[in-house]
Amino acid sequence: MAQTRKSRKRGSAETRNVLLTGFEPFGGEAINPSGEIARQLHGAVIGGHRVCGALLPCVFGAAIAELKRQMRVTKPALVICVGQAGGRAEITPERVAINVDDARIPDNAGRQPVDRPVVRGGPAAYWSALPIKAMVAEMRRQGIPAAVSQTAGTFVCNHVFYGLMHELRRQKKVRGGFIHVPFLPEQARAGQPSLTLETMTAAIGAAVAVALKIRRDTRSAGGATH
Repeated sequence: MAQTRKSRKRGSAETRNVLLTGFEPFGGEAINPSGEIARQLHGAVIGGHRVCGALLPCVFGAAIAELKRQMRVTKPALVICVGQAGGRAEITPERVAINVDDARIPDNAGRQPVDRPVVRGGPAAYWSALPIKAMVAEMRRQGIPAAVSQTAGTFVCNHVFYGLMHELRRQKKVRGGFIHVPFLPEQARAGQPSLTLETMTAAIGAAVAVALKIRRDTRSAGGATH
């Protein structure tokens, strides 16, 4: 998913970029749906913007460093990071990122921080800049299970979400946020929920389209989970 054309590296007046990131597999899994979605949507044009898919390492510190590198390369108007939340049954845009790393399992480099800030001295939390309720409404309109999530956890997904929002303090014209997706069917064990890659790719594509079109989120009750 490396960018090879100069117009993509620099962005262009005709087609601006959306940076869409997923993660490499972790926790003993052979696949990560978030990374597959980023690969599937790489190069797509949505709302007049070209999607630049990128893979992040599931490693504390290194994931944020790679995210920032991709942002420098693609100069996006919008950044949506996607991660796997095994056990969830819906596509879940995240409402808030919190300033803590507290890993239940080691990351892919064997790091397992406990009760450490993502950014020392940073605020306790950042709100998503995405129209999360409007995205959920559109996904549901398309028949895709979706709900707002109130917690991104404390593993590398939240780490990247917080790092993204902290970085965007200095890039006022760029919006961003985080979305969790369930297991793929081939990952799910007995009784665990899952969604197909086709369904999840369509969901994230719809989320990108809504985020590009809507700046002020829908005000509505309900639709929240986790």
